[in-house]
Amino acid sequence: MRISVIDLGTNTFNLLIVESGPGAEYKILYSNKLPVKLGRSGIDKKEIRPDAISRGLNVIDRHLSIVSGYQSDRIYAFATSAIRSARNGEQFVSLIRERFNLDVEVISGEREAEIIYYGVRQAVSLDHKPVLIMDIGGGSNEFIIANREEIFWKKSYPLGIARLLEKFKPSDPITIEEIEFISNYLEEKLVSLFDEIRNYSIDTLIGASGAFDTMVAMIRADDPGFKSEQGMFPEMFEIDLSDFENLYQKLINSTMKERKQMKGLESMRLEMIVLSTLLVKFMLQKLKVKHLIQSNFALKEGIIYQLINQGIRASNLNM
Repeated sequence: MRISVIDLGTNTFNLLIVESGPGAEYKILYSNKLPVKLGRSGIDKKEIRPDAISRGLNVIDRHLSIVSGYQSDRIYAFATSAIRSARNGEQFVSLIRERFNLDVEVISGEREAEIIYYGVRQAVSLDHKPVLIMDIGGGSNEFIIANREEIFWKKSYPLGIARLLEKFKPSDPITIEEIEFISNYLEEKLVSLFDEIRNYSIDTLIGASGAFDTMVAMIRADDPGFKSEQGMFPEMFEIDLSDFENLYQKLINSTMKERKQMKGLESMRLEMIVLSTLLVKFMLQKLKVKHLIQSNFALKEGIIYQLINQGIRASNLNM
């Protein structure tokens, strides 16, 4: 059976098409993400603006064209922070249903965190030791403390990069004072996370999001083997902490014009990558971790896992 999952995120709408095999196995046939910037100029007002709605509908139309070409048997669509927090989020979901006959399930932050864990667990070889998983989104950030067998704690915070950009409107380049101010804000808002972390011995931070994918692409931009590996859907990559530090320093000292020339940096990440790396830097300093790992699997792969292994209830469209 061919299964398609559309993940309606705040920054991007992502599409994953797989062929399910015997047991819990599946083969990835297609994976792609397209920018929508659903929260631009409206996320702080809890609103999806008309231009963002148009971008979203256009991207869904493009994704469904791909799905049709693959003759997918089932289609599942899930929405996260920007849609669940917007006053007109339900209207947007209704518009998608009317236009495409596609039902979108709006999931809670807690559910999102759980699904991300099941995605990461397929990509990274976890063992009995607890790790901290972080997904950097546009509308929210999910944190999960878990090991191979179970989730010990999970929480979604409305501190996504689109929200931080709208709130702080950092300079170009960002200033030292702004970095300190944003770090203090994160310290205040993530108190419950750090209280919980004290109960565990954690030396590994796993990042599961497009921001981490971009960081790896930038670090490995001059690696001749990286592009071919990308085409094979690499599942994880351990980021050398000194490589991350060099990238962080490069980005916080850069202007938008300079970032446009940087290898490995997608145009859709130009605005958000500075605050994304700032958030990772903040977490590394707080945790003093030994390992930083990028997982290429996150929400949509977690959805596939649950669909195949647990038969979760979800909306679908037969093409």
